[in-house]
Amino acid sequence: MTKLTKLTDTYTLSNGVQVPIVGFGTWQTPDGDVAEASVKAALDAGYRHIDTATVYGNEVGVGKGLKASGVAREDIFLTTKLWNTDRGYDQTLAAMDKSLASLGVDYVDLYLIHWPNPAAYRDHWQEMNAETWRAMEAILKAGKARAIGVSNFRQHHLEALFKTAEIKPMVNQIFLNPSDRQAELTAYNTAHGMLNEGYSPLGTGKMFGVEALQQLAERYHKSVAQVVLRWSLQHGFVPLPKSVHSERIQQNADLFDFELSPEDMAVIDGLHGVAGLAKDPDTREF
Repeated sequence: MTKLTKLTDTYTLSNGVQVPIVGFGTWQTPDGDVAEASVKAALDAGYRHIDTATVYGNEVGVGKGLKASGVAREDIFLTTKLWNTDRGYDQTLAAMDKSLASLGVDYVDLYLIHWPNPAAYRDHWQEMNAETWRAMEAILKAGKARAIGVSNFRQHHLEALFKTAEIKPMVNQIFLNPSDRQAELTAYNTAHGMLNEGYSPLGTGKMFGVEALQQLAERYHKSVAQVVLRWSLQHGFVPLPKSVHSERIQQNADLFDFELSPEDMAVIDGLHGVAGLAKDPDTREF
């Protein structure tokens, strides 16, 4: 059991790489000063795990925030993701180099395929993922990423990938919060050596309006966000909360002076559907 005592406690990926148990998300964070300031604020607050993606359009700002923090590069776990327009072997290699240049770094700690079934490749997604993954393996071997994985993959996407993969994905980053715990998928990921990372761990803010969570937060003298993030940690998930407000960034890191009881974990587990469900990757229009 991984310790839950501080932000810099880690899980160990299948290849031995250490991942801090809470990440800082940057989806919908504007590039430029906002991205730079929020990433710096997160690192100032003690986060050492930063998550971005090519499609977020903020890799330059995130990279500037890393530098502005003064934290040594080797002390930061940095993730970015391959977008749907860059698929196949050569395009994936080129996209990685472009992301590294935008971020201003020599390597990322984790590189993910963002979606399994882009609209442009819907009739041959299995072959395209196989070629793309071959490039991901080359990126890993070249040291441009310390770990590789996927995002939004369901079991059938993973099963198809495993047929040709030399190296299995180390992470599956999915929509993961009390509204959609994706219990079967997270169990499958774990059984196949993949860490479960949760984007939108607060349901893009919709959790704040859930009465059961408000009552629990009051009882624990915590915010709804802190209760939900603690729930993620106690399930062994890596939550990636996002904020651009320094006081909330700090608050979302304050998760280690309380523990949810088994009964309250069960209450939160029962909130399926209160804030939406994961979107079906096979019908997304991008």
